[in-house]
Amino acid sequence: METLPGRPGTLTPEQEAKLHQFWQVALKVFGVYGQNSGHEPSSANGMEVGEVNGASPSALQQKQETDVQGSEEKKKRRSFFSRIRPQKDSEAQATPTPTDATSNASTLLSPTVEENDKYGQTKEFQKALASQTPEDLRAAFWSMVKHDHPDGLLLRFLRARKWDVERALVMLVSTMHWRGQEAHVDDDVIKVGEGGAVEAAKSSDNEVKKEAEDFLAQLRIGKSYLHGLDKHDRPICVVKVRLHRQGEQSEKSLERYTVYLIETARLLLAPPVDTAALLFDMTNFSLANMDYVPVKFMIKCFEANYPESLGVVVVHKAPWIFQGIWTVIRGWLDPVVAAKVHFTRSLEDLEEFIPRDRIAKELGGNEDWSYNYVEPSPDENSRISDEAAKQALLADREELVKEFETITTKWITQSTETAKEGSILVKRNELAEGLRKNYWQLDPYIRARTVYDRIGLIRDGGEIIFYPDETVNEKDATKATPSNHETSPDDVD
Repeated sequence: METLPGRPGTLTPEQEAKLHQFWQVALKVFGVYGQNSGHEPSSANGMEVGEVNGASPSALQQKQETDVQGSEEKKKRRSFFSRIRPQKDSEAQATPTPTDATSNASTLLSPTVEENDKYGQTKEFQKALASQTPEDLRAAFWSMVKHDHPDGLLLRFLRARKWDVERALVMLVSTMHWRGQEAHVDDDVIKVGEGGAVEAAKSSDNEVKKEAEDFLAQLRIGKSYLHGLDKHDRPICVVKVRLHRQGEQSEKSLERYTVYLIETARLLLAPPVDTAALLFDMTNFSLANMDYVPVKFMIKCFEANYPESLGVVVVHKAPWIFQGIWTVIRGWLDPVVAAKVHFTRSLEDLEEFIPRDRIAKELGGNEDWSYNYVEPSPDENSRISDEAAKQALLADREELVKEFETITTKWITQSTETAKEGSILVKRNELAEGLRKNYWQLDPYIRARTVYDRIGLIRDGGEIIFYPDETVNEKDATKATPSNHETSPDDVD
């Protein structure tokens, strides 16, 4: 599969300039670049604070207004970069503390609230800058990077916001705030995982016990799971809609399960593949299976917090009663996401997206495979408690991060021709590869094992085997009993 446009290695000069701009403002927010960081913009290409790639704030604003004709909101919006300016003497403080610096950044970087801010991300952006230090935001970013190329992660946000750097930064920072302060993705969902849920299910706290049991129930019955590749070698997430019933699990556990599955799917992505396929199996769907709350949460995740992660959505065998439901759901979707949704009825329709030998026999294909959940073993997460080994790897990662930030600062502050020098690009890519390898060394110390580790899909060192030996399943799996959870077309609450 060829690398798609707008990715590392396939950027146009204009897109690369946008990536430069994005790194500049992101590193300013992280306290790494600009005033008081020790890294000031070079005048080699005429770029000063408030100027990007030689273009003045007014020029950038004029270009934005030209690109969107007839948009009064765009014409009235003050350029984001004009707000990144040195403080006046009267505004400066003798010795700013980290909190003061963040507060100043909030004042200088806060964009006006846009009417099309669907998920209130501007307020989340402002809240993040007001409540977190630059060091906190920097740590949150590099935690989110994981095994990705840092450029690749930033480019997701740029593409999602149509290369508008201001809006991409708002989306990035608000996502970091959501991950760390609301969803607790890395310090709870991923770190605790399935093994932690097994222990929590023994709790005397009824609420804790209930959430853990609900989380595990979804895994055990195979309500949704990751398996196989589509025609474009994208990992497939299968959702068996008939296995969901409204009210059967708590909203909190549904959200936790959704984030858990998306984060696990992220681990399966490697260039040039950077999106996944979502297959909704609507066989035997009834109104008892319809639940708008988790659907809305899933949409928000993909549109607001995991941008550019969906390659295709296939809805298979949807009955006629789903037509009215789809009309409602489609109204919630961003047009770009809605365009990725396709409906299939027959095996031949499904083959347009997935090869027949990769379609399960229960859907009419040739693959003799079914989901079987393997229970966690008591000691599989023992390395998470090895604090010494974890800290050593984190120290190595911090050195790699610092080197990457330093070479990136050089890259974005040099003239266009100098920035294209092979030595700079090679060094950045070498460091990105070092970060990838370091993540997979660190992974068992920060991420609880999943069923996909236990069946051999995810292996040590980041090796991904999409069709592992199924004898693991036959020997160790605790088989689900979906027949006890399915509904018939007449089973309506």
